[in-house]
Amino acid sequence: MSRSSLSRTVEILSDARYVQAESPRWDGRDGTLAWIDMATGAFHRGRFADGRVVPEAAVVVGAQIGAPVPLVAEGAGWAVAVDQGLVHVSDAGTVSPLATDVARTGDYMNDGGADPFGRFWVGSQAMPRDPHCSLWSFDSRGVPTERLSGVTVSNGLSFDRSGSTLYYIDTLPHRSIEAFDVAPDGRLSNRRTVCRVDGGNPDGMTIDQEGLLWVAVWDAGEVRRYSPDGALVETIALPATRPTAVALVDRLLVVTTASVGLAHPAEADGALLGVEVEVGGSPALPWAGTPPTTDTAHSAAAGEVAR
Repeated sequence: MSRSSLSRTVEILSDARYVQAESPRWDGRDGTLAWIDMATGAFHRGRFADGRVVPEAAVVVGAQIGAPVPLVAEGAGWAVAVDQGLVHVSDAGTVSPLATDVARTGDYMNDGGADPFGRFWVGSQAMPRDPHCSLWSFDSRGVPTERLSGVTVSNGLSFDRSGSTLYYIDTLPHRSIEAFDVAPDGRLSNRRTVCRVDGGNPDGMTIDQEGLLWVAVWDAGEVRRYSPDGALVETIALPATRPTAVALVDRLLVVTTASVGLAHPAEADGALLGVEVEVGGSPALPWAGTPPTTDTAHSAAAGEVAR
Protein backbone atom coordinates (compact mmCIF):
# COMPACT_ATOMS: atom_id res chain seq x y z
CA MET A 1 0.00 0.00 0.00
CA SER A 2 1.34 3.42 -0.93
CA ARG A 3 2.36 5.71 1.90
CA SER A 4 2.75 8.75 -0.32
CA SER A 5 0.62 10.86 2.01
CA LEU A 6 2.78 10.15 5.08
CA SER A 7 4.17 13.41 6.47
CA ARG A 8 7.96 13.62 6.52
CA THR A 9 10.19 16.42 7.73
CA VAL A 10 12.93 17.22 5.22
CA GLU A 11 15.93 19.06 6.66
CA ILE A 12 18.71 20.96 4.91
CA LEU A 13 21.97 19.33 6.04
CA SER A 14 24.55 21.55 4.33
CA ASP A 15 25.47 25.21 4.54
CA ALA A 16 26.98 25.02 1.05
CA ARG A 17 25.03 24.84 -2.18
CA TYR A 18 26.39 22.76 -5.04
CA VAL A 19 25.81 23.08 -8.77
CA GLN A 20 25.23 19.34 -9.18
CA ALA A 21 25.84 17.33 -6.03
CA GLU A 22 25.62 13.59 -6.69
CA SER A 23 26.55 10.11 -5.44
CA PRO A 24 26.36 10.37 -1.62
CA ARG A 25 28.18 7.50 0.08
CA TRP A 26 28.11 6.52 3.76
CA ASP A 27 31.64 5.46 4.72
CA GLY A 28 31.36 2.52 7.11
CA ARG A 29 35.03 2.81 8.05
CA ASP A 30 34.66 6.07 9.97
CA GLY A 31 30.98 7.07 9.69
CA THR A 32 31.58 10.04 7.41
CA LEU A 33 29.81 11.01 4.18
CA ALA A 34 31.30 11.42 0.71
CA TRP A 35 29.70 13.03 -2.33
CA ILE A 36 30.67 14.75 -5.56
CA ASP A 37 29.85 17.91 -7.47
CA MET A 38 29.72 16.96 -11.13
CA ALA A 39 29.88 20.57 -12.30
CA THR A 40 33.21 21.26 -10.60
CA GLY A 41 34.81 17.81 -10.80
CA ALA A 42 35.22 17.83 -7.02
CA PHE A 43 35.13 14.92 -4.56
CA HIS A 44 33.87 16.00 -1.13
CA ARG A 45 33.96 14.40 2.31
CA GLY A 46 32.31 15.55 5.52
CA ARG A 47 31.19 14.44 8.97
CA PHE A 48 27.85 14.53 10.72
CA ALA A 49 27.59 16.95 13.65
CA ASP A 50 24.51 18.39 15.36
CA GLY A 51 22.19 17.36 12.55
CA ARG A 52 24.37 18.83 9.81
CA VAL A 53 27.04 17.69 7.37
CA VAL A 54 30.27 19.57 8.11
CA PRO A 55 32.69 19.58 5.14
CA GLU A 56 36.17 18.28 5.90
CA ALA A 57 37.90 17.83 2.55
CA ALA A 58 37.42 18.51 -1.15
CA VAL A 59 39.66 17.68 -4.10
CA VAL A 60 39.20 18.26 -7.81
CA VAL A 61 39.85 14.95 -9.56
CA GLY A 62 38.96 15.64 -13.20
CA ALA A 63 36.72 17.42 -15.64
CA GLN A 64 33.85 14.88 -15.52
CA ILE A 65 33.57 13.20 -12.14
CA GLY A 66 31.37 10.17 -11.54
CA ALA A 67 30.73 7.87 -8.60
CA PRO A 68 33.09 7.23 -5.64
CA VAL A 69 33.46 4.00 -3.65
CA PRO A 70 35.56 3.42 -0.52
CA LEU A 71 38.40 0.96 -0.36
CA VAL A 72 38.22 -1.74 2.30
CA ALA A 73 40.67 -0.50 4.90
CA GLU A 74 40.29 2.70 6.89
CA GLY A 75 42.79 5.24 5.60
CA ALA A 76 43.07 3.50 2.21
CA GLY A 77 41.14 6.23 0.38
CA TRP A 78 38.61 5.99 -2.42
CA ALA A 79 38.25 4.84 -6.00
CA VAL A 80 36.48 7.49 -8.07
CA ALA A 81 35.11 7.23 -11.59
CA VAL A 82 36.22 10.22 -13.62
CA ASP A 83 36.46 11.15 -17.29
CA GLN A 84 37.05 7.86 -19.19
CA GLY A 85 38.33 5.75 -16.27
CA LEU A 86 39.08 5.49 -12.56
CA VAL A 87 41.41 7.26 -10.16
CA HIS A 88 42.42 6.66 -6.56
CA VAL A 89 41.97 9.54 -4.14
CA SER A 90 43.95 9.19 -0.92
CA ASP A 91 42.73 10.60 2.37
CA ALA A 92 45.42 13.27 1.94
CA GLY A 93 43.97 14.29 -1.43
CA THR A 94 46.54 12.69 -3.73
CA VAL A 95 45.01 11.59 -7.05
CA SER A 96 46.52 8.59 -8.88
CA PRO A 97 45.31 6.77 -12.01
CA LEU A 98 43.78 3.30 -11.70
CA ALA A 99 42.35 2.76 -15.19
CA THR A 100 42.37 5.06 -18.20
CA ASP A 101 40.72 5.16 -21.64
CA VAL A 102 37.97 2.70 -20.71
CA ALA A 103 35.02 4.75 -21.98
CA ARG A 104 35.18 5.86 -25.59
CA THR A 105 36.40 9.38 -26.43
CA GLY A 106 33.64 11.91 -25.87
CA ASP A 107 31.87 9.75 -23.26
CA TYR A 108 32.47 10.01 -19.54
CA MET A 109 31.91 7.97 -16.41
CA ASN A 110 28.77 8.58 -14.38
CA ASP A 111 27.06 6.65 -11.57
CA GLY A 112 28.10 3.36 -10.02
CA GLY A 113 28.86 1.38 -6.89
CA ALA A 114 30.47 -1.78 -5.55
CA ASP A 115 28.94 -5.24 -5.30
CA PRO A 116 29.27 -7.63 -2.31
CA PHE A 117 32.24 -9.31 -4.03
CA GLY A 118 34.36 -6.16 -4.16
CA ARG A 119 33.91 -5.27 -7.83
CA PHE A 120 33.33 -1.60 -8.72
CA TRP A 121 30.53 -1.20 -11.26
CA VAL A 122 30.26 2.07 -13.15
CA GLY A 123 28.54 3.21 -16.33
CA SER A 124 29.11 5.97 -18.82
CA GLN A 125 27.04 8.62 -20.55
CA ALA A 126 27.48 10.97 -23.49
CA MET A 127 26.48 14.41 -24.67
CA PRO A 128 24.60 14.62 -26.95
CA ARG A 129 22.58 11.64 -25.77
CA ASP A 130 23.10 8.49 -27.79
CA PRO A 131 22.78 4.78 -26.86
CA HIS A 132 26.40 3.78 -27.40
CA CYS A 133 27.63 3.89 -23.80
CA SER A 134 28.38 0.96 -21.46
CA LEU A 135 28.30 -0.45 -17.96
CA TRP A 136 31.55 -1.99 -16.66
CA SER A 137 32.75 -3.81 -13.61
CA PHE A 138 36.32 -3.29 -12.37
CA ASP A 139 38.10 -6.08 -10.52
CA SER A 140 40.52 -5.60 -7.64
CA ARG A 141 43.34 -4.83 -10.08
CA GLY A 142 41.34 -2.10 -11.78
CA VAL A 143 40.82 -4.17 -14.94
CA PRO A 144 37.43 -3.45 -16.57
CA THR A 145 34.96 -5.87 -18.09
CA GLU A 146 32.12 -4.52 -20.20
CA ARG A 147 28.88 -5.94 -18.78
CA LEU A 148 26.24 -4.04 -20.75
CA SER A 149 26.31 -2.06 -24.00
CA GLY A 150 23.79 0.21 -25.70
CA VAL A 151 23.49 2.43 -22.62
CA THR A 152 22.45 6.08 -22.92
CA VAL A 153 22.70 7.61 -19.40
CA SER A 154 23.94 5.13 -16.79
CA ASN A 155 22.57 6.18 -13.39
CA GLY A 156 21.24 4.39 -10.30
CA LEU A 157 22.82 1.05 -9.43
CA SER A 158 22.21 -1.19 -6.37
CA PHE A 159 22.74 -4.85 -5.51
CA ASP A 160 20.68 -7.00 -3.20
CA ARG A 161 22.44 -8.44 -0.15
CA SER A 162 23.53 -11.63 -1.90
CA GLY A 163 24.83 -9.80 -4.96
CA SER A 164 22.73 -12.05 -7.18
CA THR A 165 20.40 -9.27 -8.35
CA LEU A 166 21.42 -5.93 -9.84
CA TYR A 167 18.92 -3.07 -9.93
CA TYR A 168 19.88 -0.53 -12.57
CA ILE A 169 18.71 2.69 -14.19
CA ASP A 170 19.58 3.75 -17.73
CA THR A 171 17.64 6.99 -17.43
CA LEU A 172 16.96 7.44 -21.14
CA PRO A 173 15.01 6.58 -23.13
CA HIS A 174 12.68 4.39 -21.05
CA ARG A 175 12.86 6.10 -17.60
CA SER A 176 12.67 2.73 -15.89
CA ILE A 177 14.21 0.68 -13.10
CA GLU A 178 15.52 -2.61 -14.47
CA ALA A 179 16.80 -5.78 -12.83
CA PHE A 180 19.36 -8.41 -13.87
CA ASP A 181 20.45 -11.75 -12.50
CA VAL A 182 24.18 -11.64 -11.64
CA ALA A 183 26.34 -14.74 -11.96
CA PRO A 184 29.25 -15.25 -9.52
CA ASP A 185 31.67 -14.09 -12.23
CA GLY A 186 29.63 -10.91 -12.84
CA ARG A 187 27.84 -11.91 -16.02
CA LEU A 188 24.38 -10.37 -16.37
CA SER A 189 21.28 -12.20 -17.58
CA ASN A 190 17.47 -12.18 -17.39
CA ARG A 191 17.08 -8.45 -18.01
CA ARG A 192 13.62 -7.25 -16.99
CA THR A 193 11.76 -4.05 -16.19
CA VAL A 194 10.86 -3.50 -12.53
CA CYS A 195 8.77 -0.40 -13.21
CA ARG A 196 8.57 2.78 -15.20
CA VAL A 197 9.23 6.03 -13.31
CA ASP A 198 6.80 8.73 -14.43
CA GLY A 199 6.79 12.49 -13.89
CA GLY A 200 10.54 13.01 -14.01
CA ASN A 201 13.86 11.30 -14.70
CA PRO A 202 14.99 8.49 -12.37
CA ASP A 203 18.52 9.24 -11.23
CA GLY A 204 20.50 7.89 -8.26
CA MET A 205 19.24 4.90 -6.27
CA THR A 206 19.96 2.99 -3.06
CA ILE A 207 18.59 -0.16 -1.45
CA ASP A 208 17.42 -0.46 2.16
CA GLN A 209 17.63 -3.33 4.63
CA GLU A 210 14.23 -4.63 3.54
CA GLY A 211 15.41 -4.80 -0.09
CA LEU A 212 13.28 -1.86 -1.24
CA LEU A 213 14.63 0.80 -3.59
CA TRP A 214 14.83 4.55 -2.95
CA VAL A 215 15.12 6.57 -6.17
CA ALA A 216 15.79 10.30 -6.68
CA VAL A 217 13.50 11.64 -9.41
CA TRP A 218 15.08 14.61 -11.21
CA ASP A 219 12.66 17.44 -12.11
CA ALA A 220 9.90 15.84 -10.00
CA GLY A 221 11.20 17.18 -6.68
CA GLU A 222 10.65 13.74 -5.17
CA VAL A 223 12.30 10.65 -3.76
CA ARG A 224 10.30 7.45 -4.21
CA ARG A 225 10.47 4.04 -2.58
CA TYR A 226 9.66 1.03 -4.73
CA SER A 227 9.33 -2.65 -3.92
CA PRO A 228 11.47 -5.14 -5.90
CA ASP A 229 8.36 -5.99 -7.95
CA GLY A 230 7.82 -2.34 -8.91
CA ALA A 231 5.07 -1.24 -6.51
CA LEU A 232 5.32 2.39 -5.43
CA VAL A 233 5.42 2.24 -1.62
CA GLU A 234 6.12 5.86 -0.70
CA THR A 235 6.78 9.27 -2.24
CA ILE A 236 8.61 12.02 -0.33
CA ALA A 237 8.16 15.55 -1.64
CA LEU A 238 11.31 17.66 -1.42
CA PRO A 239 11.92 21.42 -1.29
CA ALA A 240 14.35 21.00 -4.22
CA THR A 241 13.36 20.47 -7.85
CA ARG A 242 16.30 18.33 -8.97
CA PRO A 243 17.23 15.57 -6.53
CA THR A 244 20.10 13.61 -8.00
CA ALA A 245 20.90 10.68 -5.72
CA VAL A 246 20.29 9.10 -2.33
CA ALA A 247 22.10 7.23 0.45
CA LEU A 248 20.83 5.72 3.67
CA VAL A 249 23.02 6.63 6.64
CA ASP A 250 21.38 4.18 9.01
CA ARG A 251 17.81 5.60 9.05
CA LEU A 252 18.74 9.03 7.69
CA LEU A 253 17.91 9.26 4.00
CA VAL A 254 20.48 11.69 2.55
CA VAL A 255 19.52 13.32 -0.75
CA THR A 256 21.90 15.25 -2.99
CA THR A 257 20.37 17.94 -5.20
CA ALA A 258 21.34 20.19 -8.11
CA SER A 259 20.82 23.84 -8.95
CA VAL A 260 22.15 23.47 -12.49
CA GLY A 261 19.80 24.76 -15.18
CA LEU A 262 17.36 26.40 -12.76
CA ALA A 263 16.67 30.05 -13.58
CA HIS A 264 15.56 30.86 -10.03
CA PRO A 265 16.91 28.28 -7.56
CA ALA A 266 15.04 27.90 -4.31
CA GLU A 267 16.79 27.78 -0.94
CA ALA A 268 17.19 24.00 -0.98
CA ASP A 269 18.30 23.61 -4.60
CA GLY A 270 21.89 22.39 -4.58
CA ALA A 271 21.83 21.48 -0.88
CA LEU A 272 22.30 18.15 0.86
CA LEU A 273 18.95 17.14 2.35
CA GLY A 274 18.01 14.62 5.02
CA VAL A 275 14.85 12.88 6.15
CA GLU A 276 14.37 10.20 8.82
CA VAL A 277 12.78 6.95 7.64
CA GLU A 278 11.83 3.74 9.46
CA VAL A 279 14.02 1.26 7.55
CA GLY A 280 17.72 1.95 7.45
CA GLY A 281 20.49 1.12 5.08
CA SER A 282 24.08 -0.09 5.19
CA PRO A 283 27.38 1.66 4.51
CA ALA A 284 28.62 1.80 0.93
CA LEU A 285 30.09 -1.48 -0.22
CA PRO A 286 33.86 -1.18 -0.77
CA TRP A 287 36.04 -1.87 -3.77
CA ALA A 288 38.47 -4.72 -3.10
CA GLY A 289 41.45 -2.99 -4.70
CA THR A 290 44.44 -1.50 -2.92
CA PRO A 291 46.00 1.98 -3.06
CA PRO A 292 48.17 2.11 -6.18
CA THR A 293 51.92 2.06 -6.37
CA THR A 294 53.59 3.40 -9.50
CA ASP A 295 53.76 -0.12 -10.96
CA THR A 296 50.19 -1.17 -10.17
CA ALA A 297 48.79 2.12 -11.42
CA HIS A 298 50.57 1.60 -14.73
CA SER A 299 49.37 -2.01 -14.95
CA ALA A 300 45.74 -1.14 -14.25
CA ALA A 301 45.76 1.74 -16.67
CA ALA A 302 46.90 -0.62 -19.39
CA GLY A 303 44.03 -3.07 -18.88
CA GLU A 304 41.84 -3.84 -21.89
CA VAL A 305 38.06 -3.82 -21.81
CA ALA A 306 36.73 -7.35 -22.17
CA ARG A 307 34.24 -7.73 -25.01
